[in-house]
Amino acid sequence: MRAAVVTAFGQPPRYQQYPDPRPAEGEVLVRVLAAGLHPRVRSGAAGTHYTSDQTLPLVPGFDGVGRTPENTRVFFGGLKAPNGSMAEYIAIPADQLVPLPDGVDDIMVAAAMNPAVSAWLALTHRAELKPGEHVLILGATGNAGQMAIQLARLLGAGTITAAGRNAQALAKLPALGADHAVSLDTDDDTVARRLAQAAANADVVVDYLWGHPTEVALAALTSARTDAAHRLRWVHVGAMAGPTIALPGATLRKADVDFRGSGQGSVSPAGMRAAHRDLADRLPTAGLTIDTLTMPLRDVESAWTANTPTGTRIVLVP
Repeated sequence: MRAAVVTAFGQPPRYQQYPDPRPAEGEVLVRVLAAGLHPRVRSGAAGTHYTSDQTLPLVPGFDGVGRTPENTRVFFGGLKAPNGSMAEYIAIPADQLVPLPDGVDDIMVAAAMNPAVSAWLALTHRAELKPGEHVLILGATGNAGQMAIQLARLLGAGTITAAGRNAQALAKLPALGADHAVSLDTDDDTVARRLAQAAANADVVVDYLWGHPTEVALAALTSARTDAAHRLRWVHVGAMAGPTIALPGATLRKADVDFRGSGQGSVSPAGMRAAHRDLADRLPTAGLTIDTLTMPLRDVESAWTANTPTGTRIVLVP
């Protein structure tokens, strides 16, 4: 079969011949219809994701949409290197296949499910968001952040504050459900003041940034809360701004902050599969939106280096 193949970390995959998958017992041979190119795919292909075992060659791709031999259209996710979804075929354990409802588009599902699952797990499994609670989303201008806004609204959040750097993307977030939009593209004092004004009493923070922006936001919120003992559930999902933070011990003494992570390892495989099923069932009525750019799999090298607008997801089609 033809596939995108990574033969050296740090280099884009190439479109070339690759051995056909041979399903093991309990697996199904799926014809791939669409696969999203998102940060989890890139980090896996670069060998920098925390689950990487440095195996080469590998086919990138963490999830996708496909058809079974019985012509059932399915979503599949949670793939492990070296066998990813950016190929004509892939062998998938049967219990990882999620039938898709009629009327949902292959491209939209391939683009949206990864950031949607990321946001869904953070909001439900990790933050245990309750209707009426106040949510702050750090890094809200990216795909996952935009999905977090939409899903927080779907789950009944009372107030949603969206914070990010990209001014053009930030301006679009109220239409997705954000009540407040805070720019992070200014000096620390201004960012801290704006975050404190908009989200001092947040119940949940969904954090795709980490690094310095988290340090500023954490200091701002814990210093401005009306009731310091009211628990703040801080869910770390991504590290787009840096892998570490400096955490003064006094921060943990002056306010009730509950740090949690959300990702592979902090959510069980069964929980991940349940999230896939929950979202697939909701797709026809959820009204989720995402900007997409569809490209043929043979152009994977160009796709890998394409300069797309913030919030646009590339989907590769074999």
